[in-house]
Amino acid sequence: MDELDFLKQNWKKQEENLPRLSYDEIYKMLWKRSSSIVKWIFVISIAELFISTMLSIWLADADYWNDMENIGLTNFTIGLYIVSYLITFFFIYLFYRNYQRISATDDAATLMRNILRTRRTVKNYIAYILISAGISAVVVTWFTIQNHQMIQEVQNTTKYTFDTLDWAKFIVAGTILLGLFLVLIWVFYKLLYGILLRRLRRNYRELKKLEM
Repeated sequence: MDELDFLKQNWKKQEENLPRLSYDEIYKMLWKRSSSIVKWIFVISIAELFISTMLSIWLADADYWNDMENIGLTNFTIGLYIVSYLITFFFIYLFYRNYQRISATDDAATLMRNILRTRRTVKNYIAYILISAGISAVVVTWFTIQNHQMIQEVQNTTKYTFDTLDWAKFIVAGTILLGLFLVLIWVFYKLLYGILLRRLRRNYRELKKLEM
């Protein structure tokens, strides 16, 4: 049982000779906890950006860029990096703005709206990660196949020609692998942000009870 639950239980069950906790005291506890949660969402997004940047620098060595050039994806990769960082910075700004709004909130109705806004922002961020990862995987796979076929045609090498059944098998297998990849990403972000979102939802429900 956390501090808020303890205070609420006492608020309802304490004897008349004990000081009663007011609405404002319960609200301040919810406000403080919500502000802390949103601050952690902001901090985690910053840490995530830093870690992903370090990984990108480490993985994007000369061999990586040579591979991108060989399959004709150098410009696409550079553009993807630029767009990805711009969108990520935009979401970090939204997380910061949500933290500012909640920190400056002075009534329950506004706090409830800000909690919903924060939850929606996090869900949109996770959706963006999944969609961008899926599109990137499809584009890279397509260009890799096209480049491989072009090299074989230029070199006049004998290659196995895919028939309709082979392409169907390839598409099904690729879809399954992509689906598993996206599920793993979704699970990771659900673990990363899910606990905080559940706590925010709990705070929202408690605020609704206070307003009734």
